[in-house]
Amino acid sequence: MSGPQVRTRTPKDLRRQRRRRSHTCWDHLLVAPLWPMHDVNLGTLLRTCDATGACLAVPKLPWVPEALARGNTLRRRACVHWTGHNPVQWLADQRKRDDTTVLGIELAEEAVRLADLPPARHRTVAVLGHERTGIPPEALDELDLVVEIPMIGTGASLNVAVAGSLVLYRLAGLM
Repeated sequence: MSGPQVRTRTPKDLRRQRRRRSHTCWDHLLVAPLWPMHDVNLGTLLRTCDATGACLAVPKLPWVPEALARGNTLRRRACVHWTGHNPVQWLADQRKRDDTTVLGIELAEEAVRLADLPPARHRTVAVLGHERTGIPPEALDELDLVVEIPMIGTGASLNVAVAGSLVLYRLAGLM
């Protein structure tokens, strides 16, 4: 007895199934690693933004533009929003918008499990904290919702690029 025949899709097959032209940023789905630590994570998130139709919101730190240029492996213009030097104020400004939900990816008592997070139906900003310390306490007050990514292993959390990618795919309704 043999298993089912598996046929991988060719790049030509994939192109036929996707949009006729490249998408522009939805501007309704943003991922915001506001306290970045590793430049490689920004490149990974930029690639995930392209895959999910999202935008990347990053602080204007001296090393960030170079990290984004290196990380943009698609060699097309990417959708990037600059947040300025005060991430907490930027979050407060986003939250003031009537049509925006600001959610944080963090371990918290009132957190929604990732599997229970519905796809975004209006403008959503997904906030990622610092690799070691998470989202700072002063920024937690600017969140409407907290999402937790359950883990079975011994680690406390995933890195920023992996966590952000999982949440973006869920918010985009792609998983």
